[in-house]
Amino acid sequence: MSKPHAMGEERARLLRLATRASVGVALVLIALKATVWLTTGSVSLLAGLIDSLMDAAASTINLFAVAYALKPADKEHRFGHGKAEALAGLAQSAFITGSAVLVLLQGINRLLHPEPLEAAWAGIAVMVFSIIATLALLAIQKHVIARTNSTAVGADSLHYKSDLLLNLSIIVALLLAQFGIQRADALFGLGIALFIGYGAVRIGLDAIQILMDHELPDEVRAEALRIARAVPDVIDVHELRTRESGQHWFMQLHLELPATLTLADAHARGEQVRLAIVERFPQADVLVHKDPA
Repeated sequence: MSKPHAMGEERARLLRLATRASVGVALVLIALKATVWLTTGSVSLLAGLIDSLMDAAASTINLFAVAYALKPADKEHRFGHGKAEALAGLAQSAFITGSAVLVLLQGINRLLHPEPLEAAWAGIAVMVFSIIATLALLAIQKHVIARTNSTAVGADSLHYKSDLLLNLSIIVALLLAQFGIQRADALFGLGIALFIGYGAVRIGLDAIQILMDHELPDEVRAEALRIARAVPDVIDVHELRTRESGQHWFMQLHLELPATLTLADAHARGEQVRLAIVERFPQADVLVHKDPA
């Protein structure tokens, strides 16, 4: 099995692990938060419930999008299906924005018409469990992102990181409510809604950058240029173009070679450059054009 193929298989396994774990955690938290919210009527706990509902929807989209993105290239999609991951990130942004608006409206209503909370300790217990489950999921996602650089899992992880702050805020709001500060629940709900909205914007912008074929990071481009220029007979490199699509990177570059080289020798130098870059970045699909200097 070739190195790029083996890495592709490992990447696929890790992505499936992360997306399935995300869906599982979201569904468990929905069941717990819904039960306790019906008992307490807490706005901040409602924020947590709606956020978990959005998590489940977004994670389910991720599950199918990642499975589709992992499909090999075909005649209709010669560059593969990797942008499905960015589309999933964009869908997450829309879901998260919707959840933020719902929580914001509910928080304003409760701020204007405060109500006492009941069974707040049950809500606190659920939120502590939510924090533990979220930390476990984030550990899995961190491991997967470090090895796959997945946009979809990265967006999911960003949202779950915001969940940690959200869950801690809910615990504080419920504790303050126990001491008679009823409006604290609504105020925390409003703050959480704004924070969720900020996260949605970040996720959406990252997804749009990929869909618009944004260049790979500067350090990756610099390393590719350095590798190409180190090959014998390469005078210079220009017109480097890069983009990302799921698990694949695409690179195009022009080599300046001595005009005295034969066609066979020029082709051999171009192949050396291609193989050297792929050795460093196995996920890269490299296209080399040769120019006589």
